[in-house]
Amino acid sequence: MKKLTKEQYHILKEKGTEPPWSGKYVKFNKKGRYVCAACGNELFSSDTKFDSDCGWPSFYDAKKGAVQFKKDKSLFMNRTEVVCAKCGSHLGHIFDDGPKPTGKRFCINSLAMEFMA
Repeated sequence: MKKLTKEQYHILKEKGTEPPWSGKYVKFNKKGRYVCAACGNELFSSDTKFDSDCGWPSFYDAKKGAVQFKKDKSLFMNRTEVVCAKCGSHLGHIFDDGPKPTGKRFCINSLAMEFMA
C-alpha cells in the first residue's frame, strides 16, 4: 500500500468528500484506466467516463467485481456508497441518473483514484 496523503486518507479511510470541481480528474479525458489510490485495484475504464457536470469524475460502469455497494444514511440522506472491493476504501457514491447503457452515475472522488495510461 502506498503512502496516502492526508487528503487521500480522509476520503478513502474516513469517508470524506473533496470539494466539487477541485479534483484533477473532473475534466480529465485521457484514455486509460483508473485504479484505487489505496491498493491499486482497477476500478474504471476511461471508456465509461462521462461529463455529468456534477463537480466530480463520473462513470456509467465499473470493472466487473471491482467495487461493492453499501447503504449510506449519513447527512440525513439515503444514498449508496461505492467502496473498493479489494481494500474497502471509500470511493464515492452511485446514483440512478446516468447515461445509457446502465443509467448509473458513479460519482467518484479524484483523490480516491490514480490514472494509468
